[in-house]
Amino acid sequence: MTEVSVVIPTRNRWPLLSRHALPSALRQRDVDLEVIVVDEASTDGTRAGLDAIDDPRLLVVRNDRPLRLPGARNEGARHARGDWLAFLDDDDLWAPWKLRRQLDAASAAGAEWAYARALVVGGDLRPLEDDPFPSPGKLEGLLRGGNWIPGGGSNVIVSAAAFSAAGGFDEDLRFFEDWDLWLRLLDRGLPAACDEVLVARVEHGSNMVVSERAEVLRAFETVVGRRRPVGRDDLQGLREWLAVEQARAGHPLRAAAMFLSIALRHRSPGNAVASVAALGGVGGLRLASRLVARRVGETHLDVDRPAPSSVPDWLAEAGA
Repeated sequence: MTEVSVVIPTRNRWPLLSRHALPSALRQRDVDLEVIVVDEASTDGTRAGLDAIDDPRLLVVRNDRPLRLPGARNEGARHARGDWLAFLDDDDLWAPWKLRRQLDAASAAGAEWAYARALVVGGDLRPLEDDPFPSPGKLEGLLRGGNWIPGGGSNVIVSAAAFSAAGGFDEDLRFFEDWDLWLRLLDRGLPAACDEVLVARVEHGSNMVVSERAEVLRAFETVVGRRRPVGRDDLQGLREWLAVEQARAGHPLRAAAMFLSIALRHRSPGNAVASVAALGGVGGLRLASRLVARRVGETHLDVDRPAPSSVPDWLAEAGA
């Protein structure tokens, strides 16, 4: 019996796939699984690398043309035989017991889906910060304003039946397709939560959210607009987040220009300050965040999250 089908979409990123996602999936302990790699018409060494792996748990689905992330995930799900589905981006990593912990948590709670704590790491796998970890009871309110499931699409496991009933990923979305699905799963019931770091989400300059800002904005308006009217404050908050992401990705000039645009568009003096601070990168924004919070009691700059107090052994071993 296959308990979990792990779906990993990939395109032309064999070095990341072979070092991060694929080993993480195949090293899962105490669970009967299959690993479905959806190759989105790769032209690098992905085909040869996958062909060289002799593991009966590995199934490769090859697309003649890229379906994009939502479509690739759905395609993998269509080939799945497991009672549960888990999705893993090709650059992210899991603890070896991630699936077992989540299956046990879901069973104990009688839940159809589950998530865990996650860390944000750099390309060198050094931890940068903890992703926020809200309790299941707070998700309903939080998810209406943003994607508060830590770790993005690489975190959640969901029963195959619930995934099918919820309609899978919306293939018309280029971004936030995971958030959109979490909202539909939330309509069915609360998830279970594992209060343990089981996911490492890799943040780097090639993340699509950094390079396709206009499409991110359109997807945000679509997802939020399905639940409630999109307000001016919503759009300002999204633009501020995108500017911070530019700084995180190592593009201080772009971040500064975006904050200046926000200051002018939304008549926001705080973002004029952020524009100057962004020239100093994330460090400059952290300093500005503290100064703004000290002066007005709160800050709109989501950069001053605490660094992890410790590194999980499994992540330290992966980065060694």
